[in-house]
Amino acid sequence: MSQLQVNHSSHITLRPYTPEDCEEISLLFYETVHTVNAKDYSRQQLDVWATGSIDLAAWNESFLAHTSFVAVAGETIAGFGDIDSSGYLDRLYVHKDYQGIGISTALCEKLEASVESATVTTHASITARPFFEHRGYVVKKEQQVERQGILLTNYVMDKQLEPKIVFKEE
Repeated sequence: MSQLQVNHSSHITLRPYTPEDCEEISLLFYETVHTVNAKDYSRQQLDVWATGSIDLAAWNESFLAHTSFVAVAGETIAGFGDIDSSGYLDRLYVHKDYQGIGISTALCEKLEASVESATVTTHASITARPFFEHRGYVVKKEQQVERQGILLTNYVMDKQLEPKIVFKEE
């Protein structure tokens, strides 16, 4: 486990995802989309993006199939992220009350370091695009994703990772 210093009195701990996290993560996802992303998307877009009805079994299966981490502050999940073996960074969300203190950065670094791929790809929201650009991701294309007849703009973004040095014992 790794710890991230938030301020002098609190720590955020990063740990692997467990199935017991899924329900709390689904609530964090809904609340984050409907608050943090509200500055860049309409109410109608937010409602089709995060409907409040998630198939928890499917999400759990997806998190278990990917490399998935949660950021925990005390007893509260403050953020989560997951990446698949091909280097596709699927989800990265931070609780609305824990924005701007380095949780996304810590999760992203841990996720990027976990893959063998030379490239990480994500589909970033309008809101998340500046964060990813700051991390060295480049927009490959803007796209419109349709959900229930409503279009949402996001960006396919790639980042070339530094080559990993592997030492082999003889």
